[in-house]
Amino acid sequence: MNIVCLDMEGVLVPEIWIAFAEKTGIPEFRRTTRDEPDYDKLMKYRIALLKEHHLGLKEVQDVIAEIDPMDGAKEFLDELRSITQVIILSDTFEQFATPLMKKLNWPTIFCNTLEVSDSGEITDYHMRVKDSKLTTVKALQSIGFDTIASGDSFNDLGMIVASKAGFLFRSTPQIKADHPEIPAFETFDELLSAIKENL
Repeated sequence: MNIVCLDMEGVLVPEIWIAFAEKTGIPEFRRTTRDEPDYDKLMKYRIALLKEHHLGLKEVQDVIAEIDPMDGAKEFLDELRSITQVIILSDTFEQFATPLMKKLNWPTIFCNTLEVSDSGEITDYHMRVKDSKLTTVKALQSIGFDTIASGDSFNDLGMIVASKAGFLFRSTPQIKADHPEIPAFETFDELLSAIKENL
């Protein structure tokens, strides 16, 4: 039995932190998992930056409310979910993901959670489990699923390589150059066809 595991940001919806950087005019927020392989280092950097600029959860959520899925993402996901099981594996947070999941017709998502003070300051974050995407794929395989995975960033490589089939989607030139063995696609039609071939 197959299950498809998809990254969220950069694959189905635009990068939240890049949108936040553009809205706030603070370019340092543009740094994502495409640039920084160490997620803990990246999140500590973001939390410190939020504190420095006196920005909290509400300001991030206000930006997320204006983000729409990428063109064709909902249709791609709807069709994929009509033929197989799909789980979105994301390093984002419950407090960020909900409005985006609504716009995508409520797919299943496994993500993390933020620690937020009474004043709305983001003070820390908690990962569901270490190396959450790879760990989840291995857990699914341990209960009888064959996984097919796709993502765009460093933190997706583990689940892509560990899966029966794996694909890069709208990834960076550097990641594609470093991993020529992983098929790379730019359109939802291409990705859907590749997944169907491996179901």
